[in-house]
Order: sequence, then C-alpha cells, then structure tokens
Amino acid sequence: MVATMSLHPVYREAAELWLSEDPDPKTRAELQSLIERFDRGDAAALKELHESFHGTLEFGTAGLRGILGAGPQRMNRVVVRKTSAGLAAYLHAHVADAGTRGVLIGHDARHNSRVFAEDTARVLAGAGIRAYLAHRPWPTPTTAWATVDLKCAAGVMVTASHNPAQYNGYKVYWGNGAQIIPPHDTGIAAEIAKIGRSDQLKMPALVEARAEKLVIDLDEALHDRYLAAAIALRAQPNLEGDLAIAFTPMQGVGARSTEPILQRGGFPNFHTVPEQREPDPDFSTVAFPNPEEKGAMDLVLALAKKIDAGLVLANDPDADRLAVAVPDATSPTGYRQLTGDQVGALFADYLLEVQPKDKRMVATTIVSSQLLSYLAKAAGADYRETLTGFKWIGNAAMDFERETGGRFVMGYEEALGYSIGPLVRDKDGVSACLLFAELVVWNREVKQRSPLEHLDDIYRRVGLFVTEQVSITKPGSEGLAEIKKAMDRFRAKPPTEIAGHHVETVVDLIKGEGGLPPSDVLVFKLEGGRRVIMRPSGTEPKLKSYYEVRVPVAAGEPIATARTRGSAELVELRDAHQKQI
Repeated sequence: MVATMSLHPVYREAAELWLSEDPDPKTRAELQSLIERFDRGDAAALKELHESFHGTLEFGTAGLRGILGAGPQRMNRVVVRKTSAGLAAYLHAHVADAGTRGVLIGHDARHNSRVFAEDTARVLAGAGIRAYLAHRPWPTPTTAWATVDLKCAAGVMVTASHNPAQYNGYKVYWGNGAQIIPPHDTGIAAEIAKIGRSDQLKMPALVEARAEKLVIDLDEALHDRYLAAAIALRAQPNLEGDLAIAFTPMQGVGARSTEPILQRGGFPNFHTVPEQREPDPDFSTVAFPNPEEKGAMDLVLALAKKIDAGLVLANDPDADRLAVAVPDATSPTGYRQLTGDQVGALFADYLLEVQPKDKRMVATTIVSSQLLSYLAKAAGADYRETLTGFKWIGNAAMDFERETGGRFVMGYEEALGYSIGPLVRDKDGVSACLLFAELVVWNREVKQRSPLEHLDDIYRRVGLFVTEQVSITKPGSEGLAEIKKAMDRFRAKPPTEIAGHHVETVVDLIKGEGGLPPSDVLVFKLEGGRRVIMRPSGTEPKLKSYYEVRVPVAAGEPIATARTRGSAELVELRDAHQKQI
C-alpha cells in the first residue's frame, strides 16, 4: 500500500498547499483528516485525494457544479473566490463600465450558498466592481431576470439546482440575462487559470464594502417586481377558476415565489406540502431532489389525492424547473406525471393558438422531442433547435428577435425546463406554474376537455411521439473515462442498424455537423422517423441516451392503441441500443 501511495506524492503535496490557503474551518478539518488517513496507508484516502485534486472543475452546461469539499475538483470557498476573481478580470477587460454596472449575485438555500455569495461579493468589491447581493435565498430565474432589470454587466447564481445535497454550483449570466456561451465561458475560464492564491486577493469586509457602496443589499421590492412582471405574461388574464392545486417546492426556495404568484395571479386555491415547504439543504424528505426521479413526487401526489386537486405542480430546489401531474383515473395514484416534452407541447400549442398570429418563434433542444417542430409548422411559426442547455435557447430567442423583429413565444427542454416569452432568458419554473394553471382552466372552461385530452388532440393532428431517456451513472474520474470511451467507440464505428432499423444518418456534433456549435453529441437518425441521441451530461457523471419514435394515429384509432404500438417500438429501440453500449 505504501508503494502504491508513493506513486502519487503530488496529491499529498497539493493537499498541504490547499490547507495553507483554505479559509473554511470545515473543509480544512476534513482535509486534515484525509491527509492523516492517507499517511496511515488508507487506500480510500488515496482515491479521495485523487478525486479532489486531479484537475479542476470546468465550466459546463451550467457553469461550475460539483461536490462540496476541499480541492480544485470540489466546490469550496477557494474555488469560488478564484472564479469570482477571474470573472472580475474578464469583465474589466471586455465591459468598459463593468465597475459601475456591477454584478447581480443570487443564491439558493443549499449548504454554503450564502457564504459563497458573500465571498463573491467581496472579491468583486475588491476588484472595484459593484455587487448587488440578494437579501435572502431565491429562485434562479429571479437572478436571471434581475441581472437585466438592474442593467448589470453580469449575474451570478450560487446553486446546484436539482443535484443531491452534497453538491453546490456557480452559474454565470451575461448582462443580457442568458447563461454565458462562447467566447465568454472560455474567456472567463482563461482568466480564472491566471489567478494565484485566493488568500492574496483583495477582499474587503462586507461592512466596509457596503459603506463604500461596492456591495448593495437588495430587498423584497425587487422580488415583487419580478412577480408582477411574471404575472403580466398571462395570455388570458381574465381566465380564472376555482382550480385546486397541490404544490411542492421540494424543500428548496420556490415557496416564497410560486405561492405569491399563484395567489396574485388568480389561482389562490393552492395547497403546499407542509413537510417540503421550507428550505432544507439536506433534502431530508426525498432521496434525490429532482422531480424527475422516482419517488420524489410521492408527498405532493398524496396531498393531491387528499384535496382532490385538479393540478399538481412541483418546483425543483432552485425553482427553475417545473414538474406537472394531472388527474388520470387509470393511474394507481389517480394522477399522471407529464414528461417535459408533453408539458412543452401543451404550452406551445396553447400559446400559438390564443396569442396573436404575428411573426413568432418557438425553440427547443436537440434532445427534446421532434413534436414541437410539427406544431410550429402547423401554426406557421418559426422553429429553432439548439444544443442542450437553456443558455442556447435564451440566445436563440434574442437572435430571432434581433434578426427578424419577431416575438419569442416559448422555449423548453425535455428536462422540465420552460421559458415563456422574453421575461427570463433562462428556464423559469415560477412563471411556468402560473401559465400552466391558466392552460388547465382554459382547457376546462373554453375547450371542455382535460389536459390529457388536449394532448390526445395534438397527437391526432401531428402524430404520437413516444420518447424515453436513459441515464447511466458513472461516478468519479474513472466513470468519466468510461463515458468518454463509450462515446469514442460509437464515433469510431457507428452502428449501421438498431433493433433491425437502418441508420440513415449519423450526425456528430463534435465535428460541427448539424449546423450547431461543436458539442459532444451523437445523433442517429433511423428509418421511419426514429431517432437515438447520445451525450455525456454537462452537470452530472452520466451518459445520457434519448430515444424517440413517431406513430401516426389513424382516423378513429384509439390513442391507447397507437401508444401501445409506439411504446413497443420504443422498448425495442432502447433495449437494442443499450446492449450496444
């Protein structure tokens, strides 16, 4: 064991250096214990040192995100301070009035979120850039909106969204309110790499920075303005009804935004899961605080059954996502949870029908269903398809508005993210709650149908799209290497058939194919409109595969019959591809 460890002295030395600059007593104590275990010949300590000090966190789909702990591969105060210093340097170099325009800083209620936000404010203040600091935890969309509302040069949101409790993250917005894209992401990363020791950065105390007006504390009035602007997104504000709603913020920060927007927006008959209303950084009521995960919606579905709810809504912990369930007598729980593709299709179909028929656009990502493109074509609306990540949808919306003078209607990604109109250039689970409640009442009062019947109507018009996503989790650096190996193997020798269906086209986005920026994504287009997509997650150690088949619905054919056909085809496609992995 000692011989094995002697091969890795660099991690032991790096850990000692880290101890000398780490300002956090908790991570210092954890790292000191890890070093002592390493010195005693603990193999697990060697692996942990390797995971923590081998390389650095890099900007991905949503900025930085990682497990809390010491080391450059973890989220901690050293990493946050260096990242903030790199951001400050980049802003000074590229935004002439960055110092006066400032940076908006928001945060959720996770472990260390407030500490990271305050450290960010102090670093920026030390660099001569004003920091507008959130007065309390709030949703991610509030930060995206406030960055634009206050005309800031950039925004920072400290959050790990729907990741488990041991994670945190650092999301950066440009002054336009959208998450950073090239060249800003690579430019900031280059500046971060130039930063030396974090304990040598100029960091005035908050009281001093406040006195010099370099740190400005925000207040509830700003959040109220966001809610008012979001309520103004309603397509039919006169549509109200006694709709019973069961809601959960999943122990995140959504309650203080979603509850008032429903109350003030015309849907006051909501009931919040009491055990999940207040923020809990440990997420003690769920195994995984992601409404897509099995069991995460159990408490809100139980509440819905108790109150006979006509709609079930769930935010993820930073309230940028929305999960929806609607009554379904055939389900064991009495409710059917809709997929992100289904919610996106319902939003698009509703808004394209009831809003003005001007020059307008809808958008989604390459891994979402192809259904939206059919709806857009039928409605005579423009359609844009982007890389995975809402930063691409936000920028596509602004490009469309600038190039055509047209109107952005909505965008979505299959991972439960939706943006209605131009208010927030990121996914917004708060405004989406209000708009979906309106959609349900419109269906009930105007169309005399349920949301499920609305979906069936869409399928009869453009075809039934059956989709599924499968994620293979591979933790640690070894897992990431396995994911890369799998992608390399499929690139080197793409399959010629999957489940007996000929692969007609292979699109490799890493080569810039498909008319999109280079990205680690493979698209296999099969005969009959079938599709398989593979990509590594940008925020988690997962290899994700997306499957879709389109089934035309014959006149008079029950939707259930078409769905059975589609589901059987999808299972064959999925299983055959998974065996190839």
